[in-house]
Amino acid sequence: MFFFISAIIMGNVFAAEEPLYLKNNIHAQFSSQDIKASYANWTDPGTGHTIIPVNTPVILKKGGHIRGSIFTILLQDSGKTILFEFDKKRMAMEPEEYWKLIASPSKVDLNALSEIDQKGIREGKASIGMTKDGVRMALGYPAAHMTPSLNENRWIYWTNRFKNFTVEFGPDGKVVAIL
Repeated sequence: MFFFISAIIMGNVFAAEEPLYLKNNIHAQFSSQDIKASYANWTDPGTGHTIIPVNTPVILKKGGHIRGSIFTILLQDSGKTILFEFDKKRMAMEPEEYWKLIASPSKVDLNALSEIDQKGIREGKASIGMTKDGVRMALGYPAAHMTPSLNENRWIYWTNRFKNFTVEFGPDGKVVAIL
């Protein structure tokens, strides 16, 4: 699947001369009417859950409204769109800042990561022994209103709109517990 977002604002549409690549997975949910994703990541929202993987080329259109603002991510191979919910108050940043965190002009070198990190990223899950970079790539950025800094050793993620879980890191920056 090909998604496209970009980093230079032109009106209310982001545009880039070359595609950007996702620096982490995006967890999304297909339903009979649409495809949705969120800054909160919904790591296992139930039926229809899918993962848009690291290094997917992306272009984004900004606009719309679902509990705040949304981005429309176009699926180039099928013509479908993903509605991406974003709450700048809960993320403590502007949408443009967020997209710079999750997209880059170059691909991520996954071969530089450990096998446990690579496996977690492929599966879109955190596992004991993964690094902070591996968890971020597998699950996305944790929502800032629950995890204000990636320097913390407790990151909170959302399974779905109603349930969350905590990933705990040890002093070496590797996962020691998933609660």
